[in-house]
Order: sequence, then C-alpha cells, then structure tokens
Amino acid sequence: MSDRDEAFAEYFAARSGSMRATAYLLCGDWHRAADLVQTTFTKLYLRWNKVQRQESLDPYVRQVMIRTFIDEGRWGWWRRERPHDTTIERPAPPGAPVEDRLMLLRALAEVPPRQRAVLVLRYWQDLSVEETAAALGTTTGTVKSQAARGLATLRAVIGAPVPAE
Repeated sequence: MSDRDEAFAEYFAARSGSMRATAYLLCGDWHRAADLVQTTFTKLYLRWNKVQRQESLDPYVRQVMIRTFIDEGRWGWWRRERPHDTTIERPAPPGAPVEDRLMLLRALAEVPPRQRAVLVLRYWQDLSVEETAAALGTTTGTVKSQAARGLATLRAVIGAPVPAE
C-alpha cells in the first residue's frame, strides 16, 4: 500500500463514522447516508493528492458531502430506487426520550434540503454561521435566512409543545 493510500485509509477510518452520522441527519435514511458517505469519500480519494496537505480536511469533506446531498436531491434517483420506507434506527442512549428523537428526525425530513443542510451544520455540527457559509459555498446572510426558514418549518411540522402534566 502506498503512503497516499495509507494516509487516506487512516483519515477514512477516523472520520467516516461521524460523517455518516451527519449524512443521516441530512437524508434521514442510514442506507442512503452510507451511500452519501461512500460517494463523498470516493470524490475525496480522487483529489487526495491535492487536498491531503490542508490543515483541516473536515470542512472540505463536509462541503463535498453537502453538495453531493443537494445534487442527489435534484436527480431524484433515490426515490425510484428506494425499496421500502422502513428505516434502521440506532438505539437511543439510556434516559433519552425516544419519541422526541423520532419526532425530530421525522420533522427534519420535511425540511427542504438546503435548509436541512444549514440546520444540521449549525445546530448538530455546531458550526458558526461563517463556517456553515464556507461549507455550503454561500454567504452568511443566506445561512441566517435558511436557518430561520428551516426552524420555522420544523416548528410548523412539530406544532405547539404539549405541556407536561
């Protein structure tokens, strides 16, 4: 194995899990998330000689994944090829309200792709407005407006909170 391949394999082993979790938040399907990560890392491997010397590869890889996700949404192929609507969920951590997590994931699936990408990067990945704008290749104003619209969509889908008894 060449040094190039070893460096790529190390990076893949270290980061593919967290990238898959981010991809799942974007698309809401573990199988599609795995495909998205595979496509992203394939694109990364093809440009590995140019990008491996960057200080931090994560923002670049995240940007590639977001753009791939948005582009796939335009193609519509996954809707035709999707064999069924059941999803494989990870078990919730002990003590976490499972119903809340499921409700949030279903609501997130209702948010348009660009807004969903902003919400995932801002509130799940905890990126700043500027980092999110860089990952999406857009302006900070667009990030702020997409976040506001995405949150409004989530609120509309989820509805008013039910008071605890």
